[in-house]
Amino acid sequence: MSPHTPPGDVPGKLSHVRADGSAHMVDVSAKAETSREATAEAFVHTTTEVLALITSSGMPKGDALAVARIAGIMGAKKTSELIPLCHPLPISKVTVDFELGAADRVRILATVKTRGVTGVEMEALTAVSTAALALYDMIKAVDKHASITDMRVLAKSGGKSGSWDIAPQQHVNPEGEIRA
Repeated sequence: MSPHTPPGDVPGKLSHVRADGSAHMVDVSAKAETSREATAEAFVHTTTEVLALITSSGMPKGDALAVARIAGIMGAKKTSELIPLCHPLPISKVTVDFELGAADRVRILATVKTRGVTGVEMEALTAVSTAALALYDMIKAVDKHASITDMRVLAKSGGKSGSWDIAPQQHVNPEGEIRA
């Protein structure tokens, strides 16, 4: 056992589970500070008519994308309060962007940056999920059948495990479709 392994931890096992099976917050005090970044995406599916309302500022509740962007930023900043075993992080930057697609959907992209001892994947996922929920709330009055799908991390960099990007990998979604 390493001098940095807390009592009850078992090296080579799940990092958030102690030997007795109970969950705990991982000790990251011995990890080196590095610049870290993660990008995630989610989709809100709606109708062509609602997309037109969003782009023309015609939504009954106001500027749906502005509200969703602020919600996403706030969500990233509150991740450690929402996800029980996440560490509070000094977030350096959060960007939340939207792509309105021809496929009657809004793609939400969030990128989170920090300089710290643990990654920001959960903050990026929380940003896109919070933005998606806020966007859904803004459009539900005009589209009762809107849905949120396909939330995932697209890329991360920094830390001991280095960088990776989902683009070169293929994934099978629940419907059995392969997508890059």
